[in-house]
Amino acid sequence: MSTSPSSQKVLCVLYPDPVAGFPPRYARESLPTVARYPDGQALPSPASRDFTPGHLLGSVSAGLGLERFLVERGHRFVVTADKDGPDSVFARELVDADIVISQPFWPGYLTAERIEKAPRLRLAITAGIGSDHVDLQSAIDRNITVCEITWSNSTSVAEHAVMQMLALVRDYIPQYGWVVRGGWNIADAVSRSYDIEGMDVGVVAAGRIGLAVLRRMKPFDVRLHYTDKHRLPADTEQELGLTFHDTVESLVGVCDVVSIHCPLHPETEHMFDDALIGRMKRGSYIVNTARGKICDRDAIVRALESGQLAGYAGDVWFPQPPPGDHPWRAMPNHAMTPHTSGTSLSAQARYAAGVREILECWLDGRPIREEYLIVQGGALAGTGAHSYVEGDATGGSEGGAESASGQAG
Repeated sequence: MSTSPSSQKVLCVLYPDPVAGFPPRYARESLPTVARYPDGQALPSPASRDFTPGHLLGSVSAGLGLERFLVERGHRFVVTADKDGPDSVFARELVDADIVISQPFWPGYLTAERIEKAPRLRLAITAGIGSDHVDLQSAIDRNITVCEITWSNSTSVAEHAVMQMLALVRDYIPQYGWVVRGGWNIADAVSRSYDIEGMDVGVVAAGRIGLAVLRRMKPFDVRLHYTDKHRLPADTEQELGLTFHDTVESLVGVCDVVSIHCPLHPETEHMFDDALIGRMKRGSYIVNTARGKICDRDAIVRALESGQLAGYAGDVWFPQPPPGDHPWRAMPNHAMTPHTSGTSLSAQARYAAGVREILECWLDGRPIREEYLIVQGGALAGTGAHSYVEGDATGGSEGGAESASGQAG
């Protein structure tokens, strides 16, 4: 619970507004109603919300719909997209901030150095899922509470991963390219296109997102595999026809397509290096919607250039945003996206409501939902205790705060 003064400074890092201006013209007027998450967990339930579900909420001008709520309560709300480097708005405003809110898609990197310079900081909220942009060990040591909006965009990411699997195997992007260039080059378009039917598809980690991917892939008549620290119930394995692997090495050796869904922490950083990729079938595919640093940047490039990998689709990079000369922009046979999987307009409505719920609890001195907790009371807690390990979990953010070029993976 909050121990800060009644009037608090809330610093929010969000991605820039659309190039054509804010607000955009929306394609749809409303969102479908989702009553509960697949496991029965209730959706975020703030006392109120000052936004329209289905509108763009994650950019600077939208401010996650929080400004009125916070200002009317007497708090100061600062929103910026300028987050990298020692002279950024984020770095300058952080020194007296009580609460920081950031999205994984445009992360405000809370490194140990930055946390040291923020003596009032007591709460860091991830608007979405994945808190590796926060140095969790420093948060533990400093007794900073870290939260994220569990489930808010899990289905969104799972849908994106399935889309990228199909885009890679069917080689969709080059085919689309022929159309927009005015061509009709069918032989060129299909020369790397296969059916996914009959392939072996595996996920690294079968939590909320990984399991959702497995469920969505079952109708494609593929053989499904998974590896995880926490084995799924026997009835789930039977229902989906899953093969469990004790190690990631075992899984990658038999799969044609591998989809990565584990969090970034010291045990998973650079997991997919030259050695592990070398164990994969030649001509296999990797989809990574988890975190960029789980894959070694240059090992991915080498594997695509040699043909060891037939394709790589990712939605995550390091740092974020990546520099213009990041090699993943130009490597062959890729289907990269700019970390958009978890920030669809549907997902934004859920994680904006979740941030509002957490703030209401914090500011009113009420407990935050257990499933939202990553760090609390100087230890991993809630979802964090299940998913992370102690240690410098931000080998994932090291360098990201101060540099936008030349970083590995």
